[in-house]
Amino acid sequence: MSTRPTSDGGVLKALITGFDPFGGDKVNPSSLAVKHLKKQIGGLAVHTAELPTSYAHSAGVLRRAIDEIDPGIVLCVGQAGGRTELCLERVAINVQDARIRDNDGKQPIDVPVVAGGPAAHFTTLPIKACVAAMREAGLPAAVSNTAGTFVCNHIFFALMDMVQGRAPAIRGGFLHIPYVPEQAARLGGAPSMALADIVRGIEIILEVSVSRTTDLRTAEGRIS
Repeated sequence: MSTRPTSDGGVLKALITGFDPFGGDKVNPSSLAVKHLKKQIGGLAVHTAELPTSYAHSAGVLRRAIDEIDPGIVLCVGQAGGRTELCLERVAINVQDARIRDNDGKQPIDVPVVAGGPAAHFTTLPIKACVAAMREAGLPAAVSNTAGTFVCNHIFFALMDMVQGRAPAIRGGFLHIPYVPEQAARLGGAPSMALADIVRGIEIILEVSVSRTTDLRTAEGRIS
């Protein structure tokens, strides 16, 4: 599929992010998967970035990447150990409440992501259509209604907050993924998913997101 031009003649771009390892682990499957993505997926020119697992610094890195790349769609990806499916998140909540310390050694409790911000933000990706397509491709997938309260939820909320009212429009969302097998082996058989399947799931999300709208940079309202 060729890249689809936007209304101003530019090429539609996607930004996909993963996180660096945290919690003493040597790998993070989100950053591994992002590094394996094709440069073009479903009509999108694909750009990637790795975010620090840091409450203080992750949103700044994301904002700089968005400003530099000017994407039409942003998908942030993060690890959710113990999950068995590719989980597209529906909602991010405005709270930081850490069970463990982030990579800066910080462990905020009941602190808002954005002081004075709304209680929640919803994704603007076509999550149900994406899940249906992933399942049709033989991948375990689900819509999730909780992104937790660690740095994954933090960056999901920060993303949706920073793209509110932005022109041209940016569609955004968050995907939680299971461990990869090498992590599960170290953890005594925790649920896992092959890296190739995670990569394919991301590709499908992007393909569906493009196909569900004629121009991501000018369409109005939430895609459902």
